[in-house]
Amino acid sequence: MAVGETRSPLAPKAFPKLPAIGGVRFASSAAEVKYKGRDDVMLAELAEGTVLAGVFTRSSTRAAPVLDCQNKIGKASHQSGAAILVNSGNANAFTGQSGATAVQAITSAVAAELSIPEDRVFSSSTGVIGEPLPYARITAQMPTLVAKLHTDKIADAAQAIMTTDTFPKGAHYKVQTPEGTVNITGIAKGSGMIAPDMATMLVYLFTDAKITQPDLQALVSELNETTFNAITVDSDTSTSDTLLIAATGASGVEVTANHGGFRKGLHKVMLDLAHQVVRDGEGASKFVEVCVTGAQSDQDAKTHAMAIANSPLVKTAIAGEDPNWGRIVMAIGKSGAAAERDLLTIKFGDITVAENGWVSPDYSEEQGAGYMLNQEVVIAVDLALGQGQATVWTCDLTHGYITINADYRS
Repeated sequence: MAVGETRSPLAPKAFPKLPAIGGVRFASSAAEVKYKGRDDVMLAELAEGTVLAGVFTRSSTRAAPVLDCQNKIGKASHQSGAAILVNSGNANAFTGQSGATAVQAITSAVAAELSIPEDRVFSSSTGVIGEPLPYARITAQMPTLVAKLHTDKIADAAQAIMTTDTFPKGAHYKVQTPEGTVNITGIAKGSGMIAPDMATMLVYLFTDAKITQPDLQALVSELNETTFNAITVDSDTSTSDTLLIAATGASGVEVTANHGGFRKGLHKVMLDLAHQVVRDGEGASKFVEVCVTGAQSDQDAKTHAMAIANSPLVKTAIAGEDPNWGRIVMAIGKSGAAAERDLLTIKFGDITVAENGWVSPDYSEEQGAGYMLNQEVVIAVDLALGQGQATVWTCDLTHGYITINADYRS
């Protein structure tokens, strides 16, 4: 549990049992960057030959660790080992030169302790923006972290990277190929400040597949668009979003970006983690899927879907279990993408609510109100303009979100 928050009612029953990935070891420790009495730093050690790829926030106020990771991805030799170090409690964002100094101190300490090049060390920070990172507390933990490295400590690592999260997030998929089995596993953190490009998320994926860096980068960039870039909690994009994927090659099974089984497995892990982030949305009580079809293009469909998913009026209506479909009409109209009022069809689940520019003659308010009692809600919109489609996921907006964020820094 993080920061004393009650576990989300949408949370999975338990953290999944994640198998060890050949070539990866984990450790966590308490540096007390912000939180007392809990681990807040995690280290992942990656074997020689590991290739890494990543996608990052497009915020113009990116944090120092993000800029450092972007500068390193795909540039260093894969012949040496590598490492990922993450701290929670402080984002090391909007911290000027001290931010870059902190990153350099942390990455050089990891490099020295593991005897690897500094350009093969990737760091992330998450938490409060605008406060200098007390990096000496982190570097002081390096001997402890290295001593604790083990193949079965990924669950501890998932706990250590949480901020306002109410549960640790993990997912796994096993890909069967004629050449052997490939494992893909991942952990994530994220609860608030969640919106595409990407969100206040940290995501770390690990696989024992053997794949080239360009193929891995192309694949994760593509799959990100329909997973982590298709979720929103509050429409706010973080300074610190980072998704890193490490392929150790330990299985000996070679795959490419076009390998159907590997692509499917990676997509499943990424989507599972993305959904878990939404299920842990700050104050969330409803998991909401917004599906838009019939748009002039896929991009138009996504624009409409995000307008609905980000609307405070739509989200508060869902929180109040009010089938106020007029707010969906409003969100479509304001999105800026093409729409024709008299062609719209709106559904709650299988219930047709509105069609042909008016409320459906078969719809009753009692039907809609009954559907809104569900913990999982599907809003479907057909624009009848073309073949474009998109699905995004969000949660409702409750008093709990205000409570969490009104005193986040205290």
